[in-house]
Amino acid sequence: MRSIWIWAIRLAVAASAVAASAAAAEVKVLTAGAFKPVVVALAPEFEKRTGQKLTVEYDTAGALMRRIAEGETFDLVVLTPAAIEQLTKAGKVAAGSSAQLARVAIGVAVKQGAPAPDISSVAAFQQALLGARAVAYIDPAAGGSSGIYLSQLFEKMGIAPQIKAKAVLVPGGLVAQRLVNGEADIAIHQISEILAVPGATLVGPIPAEIQNYTVYAGGVATAARDVPAAQAFLTLLGSAGARTVLKDKGMEAP
Repeated sequence: MRSIWIWAIRLAVAASAVAASAAAAEVKVLTAGAFKPVVVALAPEFEKRTGQKLTVEYDTAGALMRRIAEGETFDLVVLTPAAIEQLTKAGKVAAGSSAQLARVAIGVAVKQGAPAPDISSVAAFQQALLGARAVAYIDPAAGGSSGIYLSQLFEKMGIAPQIKAKAVLVPGGLVAQRLVNGEADIAIHQISEILAVPGATLVGPIPAEIQNYTVYAGGVATAARDVPAAQAFLTLLGSAGARTVLKDKGMEAP
């Protein structure tokens, strides 16, 4: 009889925990823009499987760091490993909760139907940029990883003044949209974000010699409202099953 009583208590406690989890607030996910397509693609599966609801917000890496520093709350964040480490040291991300998820290359895009420039070598890529009417990329001042890298790359290539004169600097979001609306005829951005723009065509990655991969990692907030739910979604993002989604969105396993 005593064992039955103990089992009943344990069952009641478990049921109470499940009910509390079901009644929990939505799981808020902050993600760098390049990883957003993966988060959005996997969110419905997670919600269906767990009954939890996700709220997904995205921005440049720099902007997200500023928002978190200013006190914005979240449950899970996807940024670069260095940013996650910084947030962990600041007490914003729980120690030991982080995991690397994916990496993405920088690519070149043109408007759908436009001739594809030759970017098969560094010299050809440089010539394509110099011959373009306008080149769109993330504004480095906005804190986007690709924009910061590209501004440094143009300096090293010795073409920074020429590119600056024709640059369409995008403060955040999908750079390739500037192709669709006619503001630029070449866009350079992370491949995952190029593929997310209808009306834009990916020409290909920039040459391997100057390629820069951005790695993304996720971490659970120290003050997460539902730690198990946030951790469960992070596990899903890093699972073997997510790799097909990564490939479809122009990313690969880290």
